Amino acid sequence: MAAAAAKAAAAELSSRWATALAVLLLALAVDWPTAEAACSVSAIYSFGDSIADTGNLLREGPVGTFASIGTYPYGQTLRRPTGRCSDGLLIIDYFAMALNLSLVSPYLDKGASFESGVNFAVAGATALDRTYLLQSGIMMPPASVPLSSQLDWFRSHLNTTCSSQQECERKLGGALFLVGEIGGNDYNYAFFQGRSIDAMKAYVPQVVRSIMDVAKEVIGLGATKIIIPGNFPIGCSPSYLSLFSTAISGDYDNRGCLKSYNSFAMYHNDQLRAAIDDLRKVNSDIVIIYADYYGAFMHLLQKAFLLGFEEGSLFNACCGAGGKYNFDMNLMCGAVGTSACTDPMRHISWDGIHLTQQAYRAMALSLLMEGFAQPADAVQKIWSC
Repeated sequence: MAAAAAKAAAAELSSRWATALAVLLLALAVDWPTAEAACSVSAIYSFGDSIADTGNLLREGPVGTFASIGTYPYGQTLRRPTGRCSDGLLIIDYFAMALNLSLVSPYLDKGASFESGVNFAVAGATALDRTYLLQSGIMMPPASVPLSSQLDWFRSHLNTTCSSQQECERKLGGALFLVGEIGGNDYNYAFFQGRSIDAMKAYVPQVVRSIMDVAKEVIGLGATKIIIPGNFPIGCSPSYLSLFSTAISGDYDNRGCLKSYNSFAMYHNDQLRAAIDDLRKVNSDIVIIYADYYGAFMHLLQKAFLLGFEEGSLFNACCGAGGKYNFDMNLMCGAVGTSACTDPMRHISWDGIHLTQQAYRAMALSLLMEGFAQPADAVQKIWSC
């Protein structure tokens, strides 16, 4: 009886997820129009790193680890590389689809109109300025673009598109701002260069402050709706699992993730949420949403078998060069000697650092429909087109 009940419950949950996924699957087949008055949001402005970059790194001229994102197999599911660090679409793409907004790729759509907003996110970007990190002994790729530079681009954009301060305030008042995910690379560069978790905790307040400075800036310019995502559970990433593997079973949780690195991600997220709460107190008329990327990803792992992911490959990169997690820092996806799986839809990780389109789609659903973005009532109001 218990087994039958469990099977029925699983079937019901699978059905609900299938229905929800069908909504976003439909979105892929529909040529969405540019948003008009029917939506409460008229544009999206995005700041961040590779989790949201739709082509800026390639426009900047990529070098180093992700120089290959403009070539196959990146974009495998879309049948062409788009400048996204994935086989296909990202969370921000699904956010835009749900708002009936046309999100253009600055890499593919040169000269396009940006009436529906602008994406300033760049793969490899950091929350902290390059000079600060270098003075701290943390090296980074030459093409990395910090949040402060993205904010400068945003100001320049406004100077060329607004005829007056009032026009800018009106335009930004109807827009949705996505500030992050950002900060992950500040930590990645340091951890991959041998910094300890305890040492990196000292950087968290500065990283959070940098994120909040951008939020405060856009509020001052007229923004009324802001989403600030937290960081992922990095201890579940094939890159961290490969680079920091241990022989001590107690270092791993019951899913197989590294507990210490996940605890660090939660440490960052706790400080970020506290800062968001403080920002809300002095901006009670502004909608400020925390997007729980950590929780949404762990929820994805928990429901992976219901969503069609291969249970035996949850921590394996789809595109890589072999090994326990199919990840090699010296042979990143796209390099000679690497190969991609034939069915990315069955994998969560794309290249060991970034996720597949299918994983991003499931996370977008959780953020929009399952309470992993708070306050939930504000989320529903924004996406009530």
